[in-house]
Amino acid sequence: MKYTFYLIGILAVASIVFNVFKLDFNHFLQGDSQVAAISILAALCVVALMGIMIVSKKISQKYEDN
Repeated sequence: MKYTFYLIGILAVASIVFNVFKLDFNHFLQGDSQVAAISILAALCVVALMGIMIVSKKISQKYEDN
């Protein structure tokens, strides 16, 4: 299960990198650039959630060992 969290996090980072190249800084919230900006925000949320899941999994394993 741990590897699944890492895989999802890596895919989210790859999505961020892909969408950064689609941004048009002159027209930031219009057309494809708007979709890219929203996708970057969503992927950042996924990265944060996967980080929380990994930390919570480590904490639960620590309490199971005791």
